Amino acid sequence: MKSTARRLRSDSAHAAAEAYQNAAQAPIEPPLCVTLREQDQPFWTRIVESKARSTWTATDLVSAAHLARAMADMETLQAQLDVEGYIVGDKINPTAKALEMLSKRVVMIARAVQVHALATVGDARDAGKSATAEREAREQEDDPLLPKLYVL
Repeated sequence: MKSTARRLRSDSAHAAAEAYQNAAQAPIEPPLCVTLREQDQPFWTRIVESKARSTWTATDLVSAAHLARAMADMETLQAQLDVEGYIVGDKINPTAKALEMLSKRVVMIARAVQVHALATVGDARDAGKSATAEREAREQEDDPLLPKLYVL
């Protein structure tokens, strides 16, 4: 029988301390093997913050970088489509087809790295508490009444 390490309960004191420690760390940087453009950066930040820091693997981060690029490209194509329109002459704009292809890629990559809604938030009855705890810790950084955690 294969034994795997037991995951910590997301509502434990240890998990809360880990969430605060993770929130105090510098943001996760993209892997060196993938180049992110300036317009990819906002998507990268939101993607890596959607899961608890401890759940990211090196391979997941490469896929997350590709996801950020694809999302930024979708924004660019959508802006172009807003100007050109969905129909050019009597045919569907090729940009619309490219946008549809990219949107399918985004969904597939999001599922692969587990950043789609069901993975990050969970069912309505089962919220993703570890990512939520880390986000809340990050939001409370400016509260002068809370002790600060620093990475040494």
